[in-house]
Amino acid sequence: MASLRPVQSVLSFLTILPAGKGEHDIHYVAKNMYLFPVAGAIIGVIIGAMAFGISIFLHPLLVGLVVAGALVIMTGVHHTDALADFADGLMAKGDKEKKRKAMLDPAVGSAGVAALVMYFAGMIIVFQTGGFSSGLQLFASIIAAEVIAKYVMVLLANRGLSAWEGFSSPFTAAMKDRNRMLAATGIMLAIVWFSAGYAGLAALAVSLAIAGLMKHVSGKSFGGISGDVLGASNEVTRLASLIVLSSLPAVPLVMTIF
Repeated sequence: MASLRPVQSVLSFLTILPAGKGEHDIHYVAKNMYLFPVAGAIIGVIIGAMAFGISIFLHPLLVGLVVAGALVIMTGVHHTDALADFADGLMAKGDKEKKRKAMLDPAVGSAGVAALVMYFAGMIIVFQTGGFSSGLQLFASIIAAEVIAKYVMVLLANRGLSAWEGFSSPFTAAMKDRNRMLAATGIMLAIVWFSAGYAGLAALAVSLAIAGLMKHVSGKSFGGISGDVLGASNEVTRLASLIVLSSLPAVPLVMTIF
């Protein structure tokens, strides 16, 4: 079980799942951040299986609502809260210090509320459009989107610098390791290709572009990235990936097997 400890620590950090006796020390989790795509795959399998099951008898509109709600609950609302904080900081007027204060303010502002409304509306609409041709494609797409979203956080930690000494600092320091970054990339590519094929690679390309934009905007607005930027990137790229995956025909390996 000792070999599972890094995965348990990452999973317990990212979700409310009872992941055994995972190590919760932030520096230990940061050292194992390269396993975020593995945690994403586990989350994706759980949520995807649920979506597959309820899609048989529920309207797509309700499927989107349940999936969005389940993801928020499973991740302890942390990433959703980060999206609201990121939007508040981004839209605040003033210099970097004022934007940082707005992002760190525990109260959700109008920009944060708008971002959350748009996010949940997008999550519901992407399932309502009927772009997923089967329950199995829906299942596979949720896995791919979750893995891509978790990889983007790893990538931002690797490529970015912390705006200040805080929550993101251990992650940006740990993920400057080239071998860890290569491991995260290899894990992500294998899962995305297996689950979503070429459509998954297209979703990845769009998400990487969004990650680059968020890194640039965060640098201009805050002087670097923060924990809220990482969490917001998870939500934004998950939705973007699902939009791409619902728009393109997918023949993933997992579908050819079954």
